[in-house]
Amino acid sequence: MTSLDPESWPTMRAKQALRHQMARHRQAFATSPARAGADEALCHRMVRGLRGLTGAGDCIALVWPLPGESDLRPVMQALHADGLCIALPETPPRGHPLVFRRWRPDCPMQPGRHGTFHPDGTPMQPDVVCVPLLAFDRRGMRLGYGGGYYDRTLARLPRARTVGFGLSFQEVTCIPTGLYDVALPAIVTEREWIRCRGDGRTR
Repeated sequence: MTSLDPESWPTMRAKQALRHQMARHRQAFATSPARAGADEALCHRMVRGLRGLTGAGDCIALVWPLPGESDLRPVMQALHADGLCIALPETPPRGHPLVFRRWRPDCPMQPGRHGTFHPDGTPMQPDVVCVPLLAFDRRGMRLGYGGGYYDRTLARLPRARTVGFGLSFQEVTCIPTGLYDVALPAIVTEREWIRCRGDGRTR
């Protein structure tokens, strides 16, 4: 439970159960023959969509892949080649927002918390934030890893455009939500760019 997102015990338990379920699904899909094609299609769709969302000088926050996550390095390379600024998050101690640092293709990566890696680059404030997830629904509600990092971060970036990303198998009918959970306006998968319908709490 965090100060940003006070939740009832039933909601917390429902989220945790769904996290375990989706982590198992993701682990199983990681060895599927369809995985490589799905990741490639996701990257192509993200590049096309993000080009339409951004302008000259914009900074896009992406992520260095954790085990089981889709590898967005082709997206980073393509958008960097377009002249856009790319930033990746450094994971701070729990309870603090992410710090985004500038990434370039030749920059060294530093190990961070929870198995993450980040550049040792200049801190940046992104214009577009691509948000990882374990599960999502058509309202734009997402299930994260439970640390609250993106909740805190997006609360401090009210003008940033946000896009969730994942694979189509991560879609569920309804994500359990707390009082202050905020819907994403868009989620991209390997199959489609979803304009989320929201529930009155869209960012």
